[in-house]
Amino acid sequence: MPVKKRTPWLEALYAAMPLCFSYIPVGLACGMLLQKAGFNIGLTALLSILVFSGGAQFLVVSMISVHASFVSTILMVFFLELRYALLGSSLSQFFKKEKRSFIALFSQSMNDENYAVNYLKYSTDPEWNRKKALLVNWFSMASWTGSTVIGTIFGSVIHVDTELVHFALTAMFIFMFMMQLNNGLLLITGLLSGGLAIVFMLVFKNTFGLILATLLASFVGYLIERIRKTADTNTNDGPDHYDLTGGEVHHE
Repeated sequence: MPVKKRTPWLEALYAAMPLCFSYIPVGLACGMLLQKAGFNIGLTALLSILVFSGGAQFLVVSMISVHASFVSTILMVFFLELRYALLGSSLSQFFKKEKRSFIALFSQSMNDENYAVNYLKYSTDPEWNRKKALLVNWFSMASWTGSTVIGTIFGSVIHVDTELVHFALTAMFIFMFMMQLNNGLLLITGLLSGGLAIVFMLVFKNTFGLILATLLASFVGYLIERIRKTADTNTNDGPDHYDLTGGEVHHE
């Protein structure tokens, strides 16, 4: 007897279920912190939908807690989320025939986790399609948004020491940095960024120092990477050799 095939929405729900459950504790914590930062239920829901990224929302809380300007907050979130340009480019091979309207809709609800699920499904399941991929995004976003909203409600009735916010956010970003640390260049760039941030914050007395430190450290890391690649290329390109007949052999 043939096995009954699942409907697209049910198949997408099964794929997104681990993400939905994993978002609950983090979303509750994020919602509570947003409430302490002055967000109500409506603003929390709007932020969770428009900026579907836990790291970005925690960053918003951190920037608000130090009374950063609106422009500084937007720029810091922008630099934090630049990785989505790379993630989106790797998925673009599966959306070559899609309209721009669908790509924009899909991109708005994509984050690190549902990107990984969809990339795996597209790579291994020949029947995976745009509808299932979009549903995975929406199911995960609904779970995150619901969790942050409930966390905001809890935050209004549960007392949370605001001093813990700085500790928790600092620990989270240190953890995020360590998870991405896979070579010496990243370590140098990260340490340089932290050192410059301290200096610029003391000089400017403003969160603009964080943005300037991020830009300069990233630029230095980029220059070091370019210099290293150029050196490797020159090393591989040795002198021309001659064959046994005396003819010159050139490297291609």
